[in-house]
Amino acid sequence: MQRHLISAADLTRDDAVLILDTAEEMARVADRPIKKLPTLRGRTIVNLFFEDSTRTRISFEAAEKRLSADVINFTAKGSSVSKGESLKDTAQTLEAMGVDAVVIRHGASGAPYRLATSGWIDAAVINAGDGTHQHPTQALLDAFTMRRRLVGRDAGLGQDLSGRRITIVGDVLHSRVARSNVDLLHTLGAQVTLVAPPTLVPVGVHTWPCEVSYDLDSTLAKSDAVMMLRVQRERMNAAFFPTEREYSRRYGLDGLRMARMPEHAIVMHPGPMVRGMEITAEVADSDRCTVVEQVANGVSIRMAVLYLLLGGNEPAVTHTRTTEEK
Repeated sequence: MQRHLISAADLTRDDAVLILDTAEEMARVADRPIKKLPTLRGRTIVNLFFEDSTRTRISFEAAEKRLSADVINFTAKGSSVSKGESLKDTAQTLEAMGVDAVVIRHGASGAPYRLATSGWIDAAVINAGDGTHQHPTQALLDAFTMRRRLVGRDAGLGQDLSGRRITIVGDVLHSRVARSNVDLLHTLGAQVTLVAPPTLVPVGVHTWPCEVSYDLDSTLAKSDAVMMLRVQRERMNAAFFPTEREYSRRYGLDGLRMARMPEHAIVMHPGPMVRGMEITAEVADSDRCTVVEQVANGVSIRMAVLYLLLGGNEPAVTHTRTTEEK
């Protein structure tokens, strides 16, 4: 593992499989009465969030606390950032406090990379989402969920997603989740198809390791997993489609469309969902939808990433010997 996790494209196949396998170990901790490991005791981790977040921030905080780290939560609202403090000055303040890792979410693409390579701070940097660029831990938890559902928990150990067909549908233009998933799923051997209106497909998408389609119905029958993306209105400065009804009719996933998918296929969503637009309540509440699983798996994945970046050489999970073994 490298020192920082900035982009899903930085991970090799072996790196990604190691994280997924370590997350499988971490998931067993959630089944214990006491969900704690002493791995990061004495380490200080700062959650540096310049954008609003619910799932990612809480997920990272839960992962850090389950590994016994000391956690500091920082939000831009109510901090010196609202007074005009720069990222450099904020980083140097954290450096003076002696933090060991920074989990950063920022509205500007490239901010985590800048923080990791600038020399402002001597700490591991984990990208929790930067602008429309990357969100590597989201891609990892999505791959972890796919592997568990499509390959199996125990059968999946050491395995990648070779031969699996994944369809990502929606606002690809503004989606860091789509970019990260395309990079990671390609590394893991999956075949990815992006489906979106032409106005929501990025320029230069032909250089990405995936296919592009504008017709959702033609891709459903051959998909092992369909990932729906939220339309990110907060990043839009123009009209990208005529009406919500038109978008939902062409690119929304309802019960009829879900019925055309193979029986083993799953429906995914990074959240938050806009029910009635990209996904209907019927699909969101069905057994094939993995949204809640993705949230639970996110804690395991982030525990694995933190452990591998900061935890040293000791085993991730220590198993106490029984009296008979002694």
